Amino acid sequence: MKADTRNAYARRIDAVLARLQQAIADGDDLPGLDALAAVAHLSPFHFHRVWRALTGEPLGATIARLRLAKALQLLGDTDVGIADVALAVGYDTPQALARAMRERLDASPTEVRQDPACRAALLDALGRPARAAAEPLPLQVEVVSLTPFEVVALRNRGAFADLDQAYGALFEWAAGAGLVESIIGLHGIPWGDHRDLPAETLEFDCAIRLDGELVGEPEAPLRRATLEGGVFARVRHVGPYEDLEAAVDGLLADWLPGSGHALRDAPIRYDFLDDPETVPAPLLRADILLPLAG
Repeated sequence: MKADTRNAYARRIDAVLARLQQAIADGDDLPGLDALAAVAHLSPFHFHRVWRALTGEPLGATIARLRLAKALQLLGDTDVGIADVALAVGYDTPQALARAMRERLDASPTEVRQDPACRAALLDALGRPARAAAEPLPLQVEVVSLTPFEVVALRNRGAFADLDQAYGALFEWAAGAGLVESIIGLHGIPWGDHRDLPAETLEFDCAIRLDGELVGEPEAPLRRATLEGGVFARVRHVGPYEDLEAAVDGLLADWLPGSGHALRDAPIRYDFLDDPETVPAPLLRADILLPLAG
């Protein structure tokens, strides 16, 4: 059963790759997120995360890789001009193609055209997703059923490394309200992957849970919020909190395909168990909670 479900996920990835390759080959507009998620039989809510976990690269990097691979194929035909190659694979100018090839392949279109052996080697390298040969990680995963609970939350926009400022604002509010001793949990909800997004667009909900019912409303931008309950896969991460996204990759790539479970349209959650200001980074603990369909 596990081998069958893993193969099913591999087939989903292959189907999306084929759809993208066909669009690039035909010079068509690339399918949108909803269309690609439908091809993969995945929710658009989780498609980007699952794609990165299973392939080892964000979707944008996959598209860039496929475009360059197609360009290398076309450059093998000396009757096709470099400007025509660039336009055929989605670059506006031959200079844009040259820049992309120099940055990714350390070679120019002319150099690749003149060296068939180099072109073949680069094509082979571009044809493999980064995680294709990765070994599964050993994971101790629990499937748990959790009840919803109320938190005081603050949405932070900025670098992941600066989240301590947002949590500091939550603790400052709690201190002013005489509630520091009532804090029984630190939680976080990432709304994007800090490895792929510029800091100015990265959003992350920082939250504290209090022992007892909150009376009154915190002053904006703080707010009351409810963290969803339901069925979750829970795995303990030990190490720097900056590595949590890589741990999520392992959960999605190495556990989910063989688990028999499907994802629920709800955000991933982190339950932080240690304070980075008092615990060394290699010893920090956090629980990753992956929402599952019940």
